[in-house]
Amino acid sequence: MASTTTAPRRRVRAASGGGVNAGHTLAGWLFTAPMIVILGLFLVFPILMALYVSFTSWNGNGSPFQGGANAPLVGLRNYTDLFTRDGLMRQTFMQSIGNTFYYVLFVVPLQTITALGLALIVNNKFLKGKGFFRTAFYFPSVTSSIAITTVFLFLFGNSGAVNAFLGLFGIHGPAWFSDPRGLFHLAFGAFGIDNPGWAQADVLGRSLWEWLSGPSVAMMVLIFLAIWTTTGTFILMFLAALQDLPEDVEEAAALDGATSWQKLRFVTIPQLRPSIFLVTTLGLIGTWQVFDQVYVTGGGQPGGTTLTPAYLSYGQSFEEFEYGQGTAIAFIIFLIIVALTWLQRRFLAEREG
Repeated sequence: MASTTTAPRRRVRAASGGGVNAGHTLAGWLFTAPMIVILGLFLVFPILMALYVSFTSWNGNGSPFQGGANAPLVGLRNYTDLFTRDGLMRQTFMQSIGNTFYYVLFVVPLQTITALGLALIVNNKFLKGKGFFRTAFYFPSVTSSIAITTVFLFLFGNSGAVNAFLGLFGIHGPAWFSDPRGLFHLAFGAFGIDNPGWAQADVLGRSLWEWLSGPSVAMMVLIFLAIWTTTGTFILMFLAALQDLPEDVEEAAALDGATSWQKLRFVTIPQLRPSIFLVTTLGLIGTWQVFDQVYVTGGGQPGGTTLTPAYLSYGQSFEEFEYGQGTAIAFIIFLIIVALTWLQRRFLAEREG
C-alpha cells in the first residue's frame, strides 16, 4: 500500500519542479544572463536603433530619436527610392548589387570546391608533410586582409610585377586593369558585338547590357584575392568533417567495387552536406559584406566596377551623412543574405530527400 501512495507523490513533485532537478532552470538562466545582457546591449539594441534610423532622414546632427528637422521620419522612402526612384543613387546602388552578384557567383563556388579538393588531398593518409601543407594553406587566412590587399596593389600597379611579367609577352601598360568594361563585354567585343539594340532595355535604372557586363578585370583580381585568403579556413572545416566520417562506409563501398570517383560522389560528398552548407553559408555572408578590399583599392574604382553595397552603405552614412539611406542599404544586404541562405537550405534539403 505504501508503494502505491508514494508513486503519485513522486510524479506530483516532478511535475511541480521539485526533486533532484529543482533549480536547474534557474541556475541555467543565471549562468547565461551575463552573455544575454551583453548581446542585448551591444548587438540586439544597436540593430533595433539602426532599424529605426533607416526610417528617418537623419543627417548625423543631434540624436536621431529626438525627431525634428535633423531626423524626420520618412517611412519606407529610404528603401523604395533605391528601387523605384530614377537617379544617380539608384543607378549606383544597382551597380553595386550587380558587382556583388558576380563576386558571389565566382567566389563562393570556387572557394568551396578549392577548399574541398585541398582538404581531400591533405586528408590522404599517404601524403607526407601534412603539417607543412596545412600551415601553408591556412597562412593567408590569418594574415591581415588590409596587408594582403596592399601587396596586391603593388603587384598590379603601373610598374608592378604583373605588368612587368606581361611586358615579356608584348602586353604593356596598366590599361587592362583600369578598364571599367566587364569580362563578358570584352569577350563580346572580340566577336564584334558592342552594345547591341536588344540589350538597351532598362532594368531597375540600368540597361540590360550593363547588367550582363560581368566582373571587370579589377573585380576579378579581388575575386582571386578573396579565394586565396578564405580557402584556408574552409579547408580546416572540411578536414575536420572528413576525419569524422566513419571508415567502414568507405571500406564497404570499396568492397562493392566502387572507384575513387564513385566513392567521392556517392559516399563522401553526401556525408559532407552539413559542412558544405556551413561553408557556402559563411561564404555568402562574407562575400555580400565585403568592404575592406574595396576600401583599400580605391572605393569602387575603376568606374564603380568594384563597388559593393557594404562600401556604399559606409559611404552614404559617413561620407555623405545620409545615415537613413546608409542603414537601409545595410538591412537590404541582410535580407538578401537571409533569402539566399533559405533558398540554399531548401535546395540541399530537396537533394537529401
